[in-house]
Order: sequence, then structure tokens, then C-alpha cells
Amino acid sequence: MRELCPALLNKTYFNYGGQGPLPTPSLEAIQASWRRIQELGPFTTDVWPFIGAEVSSTRRRLAELCGVAPHRLALSENVTSGCVLPLWGLPFVAGDRLLISDCEHPGVVAACVELARREDLVIDTLPVQQLRGDQPSTDAGVMDALEQGLTPRTRLVVLSHLLWNTGQIMPITAVAERLAQHPQSPFLLVDAAQSFGQIPVQQAAAAADIYAFTGHKWACGPEGLGGVALSERVLAQGQPTVIGWRSLRDESKADLSSSDPFHHDSRRFEVATSCVPLMAGLRRSLDLLDQEGTGDERWTQIQSRSEALWQALNNLDGVTPLLQVPPASGLVSFQLRHDAPPAEVVRLLGQQGLWIRDLADPSCLRACTHVTTTEAEAEALTTAITRY
Repeated sequence: MRELCPALLNKTYFNYGGQGPLPTPSLEAIQASWRRIQELGPFTTDVWPFIGAEVSSTRRRLAELCGVAPHRLALSENVTSGCVLPLWGLPFVAGDRLLISDCEHPGVVAACVELARREDLVIDTLPVQQLRGDQPSTDAGVMDALEQGLTPRTRLVVLSHLLWNTGQIMPITAVAERLAQHPQSPFLLVDAAQSFGQIPVQQAAAAADIYAFTGHKWACGPEGLGGVALSERVLAQGQPTVIGWRSLRDESKADLSSSDPFHHDSRRFEVATSCVPLMAGLRRSLDLLDQEGTGDERWTQIQSRSEALWQALNNLDGVTPLLQVPPASGLVSFQLRHDAPPAEVVRLLGQQGLWIRDLADPSCLRACTHVTTTEAEAEALTTAITRY
């Protein structure tokens, strides 16, 4: 797969957590789909069966990967819209409390803050950023923090499956089971930006109420296409928020007499026209990943590469990995024990063709390893870091 990605042929790339490289066969699949639509006519009776098949096959493929039935999988443009559109349709009442982890992406946090302002809700913090040890201790720490953070009025918990800053995996299934025992049965919203395409997601996606992901990061698909797995109770209780013709059971006419014109499945959270050719590109990228091994096999490869990088960085003077143990995923975050601003280090490394990123909370540098990452690349990054 590495040889199929032009972006990997002229640089040393560690930013899969921001955006994965698009393989050439995936780009060609997008182009072929676009050509086919134009051949059929972009708005003709001949094109609709083709578009319908593209949408249905993509929905089925993503639903299978998430371990849910297709009617529970809504297509989205990105993680943020996948999180926010169903979130804003949940049944809240004034005084309800939102429990949000201290490792959530600013886009999701901002949406929760604005929701709280409009609906007179209260926001509480779930502290997980300080959990830096092995998986059993992390799981125990999360569950302890959850017990302390839950209140009788907690109505929603927001917790990423794989923390985008520290790289820790969260025990989503255990959290969902605990919330089911709470008198309020709080909804569980999971940002899956860093998990989909990298670690096993089926159990977590099936357990969460909102499990939103994108295809353009670890799945190496095109930007502009993702999905969200929704629980049955979200489909039953959630109201559409941003509304368009795809939300409607009958898109052909505006029925002013209908009190419920919307789909009763995940499509009630889809809006309007999307870029259909992107679907062929994402499916092709998923096929290429499958050729690299099963999901578990790829996860093992990613862990092997990230452990080697973590160990090499841990052995350097002046470098401190955020985690006390090798990461369980491909995210390797670390800090330099001097005053060089992380953004400046990123800039200087980029001048050498080495691409990582800096994060603000906590202030650190992050390198991501994938199945396409080589031992030589990890060595090149480690050597370059010694100069700073």
C-alpha cells in the first residue's frame, strides 16, 4: 500500500491522525465514479440507480465495520458533523448535565458549550488526561473518574474511543454498561476520529449511542466522507437538526400536514447533496487496507511500529513520551525538556521532509505510525529529534 500513496514517496510522514495519504487506486476510483455519473447524466432517471447503489453499498460496508445494522449507520461529511447533528437532536431539559472528558477535540467541546448555553445545561469535566499507564490501570482510572463525575442529572457523557492527544484507548463498552445502570441512562457520545481504521471498533461502536468517525484519517480515504453509528434509542428519541431532502421519507413534496415527515432510521440525520464519488474512493482504500491484513493484524503491526518509536524516543536525553508504557495505538506523543516551542520544532522538521504535528493540550509533539511506516522512517525521526 505504501508504494500506492504518492504522498509517502517524497517525505517522511507521521500525520495519519490528521489526515492519511490517499492511494492512487482510490483516486482513480473517485475519478471513474465521477466519469460514470457524467456519462449517465448528473440528473437523469438513468443515474439514480447508480447513485443509490453507491450510497447503499457504502452504508453497508461502514455499518459492517462498526458492527451495527445498516439502518443505524448515517453517512456524514466529517467527525464533527457526525457528532453534532444527532447530539443537538437529543431530548434535554434545563438543568441536565453533560460530562465531557478533558481530552475531547475543541470542535466537539465547542458544540457542547453552545448547546449548554441554549438549553440551560451544566457541563462537568471527566478527567482522563492524567492516565498515562498500562491499559488495565487506564481502564480502572476511567471507571473511577466516571463514578465520581456522574450526578443524578447527568444526561450525556462525551468520551473519545482513542484520545487524540495522549493516545490512550478508552473502555467504551464498560462505560456504556455503567451508564445503562444509571437512573437517567445518560447518552454516550464517542468521537472515533482516531480509532476507525486503526483499532478494533465494533464493540465500542455498537455500545455507544453516537459513534462518529471519518474516512480520511487512518482509513486513508478522501476527505469529506465519514459516518456515525447510532443506537436504537437515538433513532427513536432524537429529532433531526439540520434538515434537508435526505432527511425526509418523501423528498418529492413538502407536506405541511405531516407532523413526522422524517426517516425513522439513521437517514433522519443526513441532510442533502453529498459528493457520491468519494464513496468509491473510501471503499477502495478500505479494500487496500484489507490486503495488508485483518484488522487485528494491522493493529498488531501499528503497535509494533509505535512501540519501537516510543522506545527510541524514551531512550533519548531531553525527550519524555507522554505515556509511561508503549502506546496501544499508533499515536506517539512526547515532550522535549527544553524551551523550544513545539510549533517551531514541527517547522524545522518539515524543512527536512519529516512531518509530525504539535498539540496544545497538553503541549506536546505527536507522531503517528501506520502499517505503511517503516523502521528507517522511525530512525530518521529519532535522529532528527536529537538535534533539538
